[in-house]
Amino acid sequence: MKYLRFSYQGSEKAGILEDGVIKEVEGSFFDVYEFTGKIYHTDEVKLLAPCSPSKVVAVGLNYVEHIKEFDGRDIPKNPVLFIKLPHTVIGSEDTIIIPQEATRVDYEAELAVVIKKTCKNIEPDQIDEYLLGATCLNDVTERDIQRSDGQWTRGKNFETFCPIGPYIVSGIDYNKLDIKLVLNGEVKQDSNTSDLLWNVQQLVSFISKTIPLYPGDIVTTGTPSGVSAMKAGDIVEVVIENIGTLRNTVSSDGLL
Repeated sequence: MKYLRFSYQGSEKAGILEDGVIKEVEGSFFDVYEFTGKIYHTDEVKLLAPCSPSKVVAVGLNYVEHIKEFDGRDIPKNPVLFIKLPHTVIGSEDTIIIPQEATRVDYEAELAVVIKKTCKNIEPDQIDEYLLGATCLNDVTERDIQRSDGQWTRGKNFETFCPIGPYIVSGIDYNKLDIKLVLNGEVKQDSNTSDLLWNVQQLVSFISKTIPLYPGDIVTTGTPSGVSAMKAGDIVEVVIENIGTLRNTVSSDGLL
């Protein structure tokens, strides 16, 4: 199933993509919904971020090769967590804005999962029933601020620094998906989620024992090696097998 949110003639709607068309639904993906009977073609709507999380719980240093390129750190004993706040979230085809004070803004392709129901103190073998599905995420990062601050909050939380989409996809194996980052048509990151140090179920379980997760919240799983900087005018795409392509342009203060 491919769940999505979209705008049509100024109205925000929800739908399910089937056979190349969007079938509008009323209600909530996280509870009960029904089809309205209305159908839209993808070229007549604007896709929105597929959910509106109260928080994005992100995981750093979850691929060994990325750890090696990230200042040569040791492999962590537990998942390294940080938060991205709701104001960072944008959708596919929206614009990533490089802030004026930025000196290096990096892409980070990631698999993210969306919470379906309240998840607290849950064991890994139970996690799948708490997940609606998975989506693509770009954990945009101001790298020099991240390093100078010694912690990650400021460097990860500028507006537009969390593109997600284009859909939330259910019924797939989260831990066996090819993941790529394509910058201006050139592949920069290329890995598979089977290389995660902690898989999706382990991560969500670990987080749930400290941070309650609510319907629509996102857990993102870390980025492979190959991170680098973007500049105004770039086109950046996160491509994940069986999910789709999250595509964004890059601008400086909103001006290309």
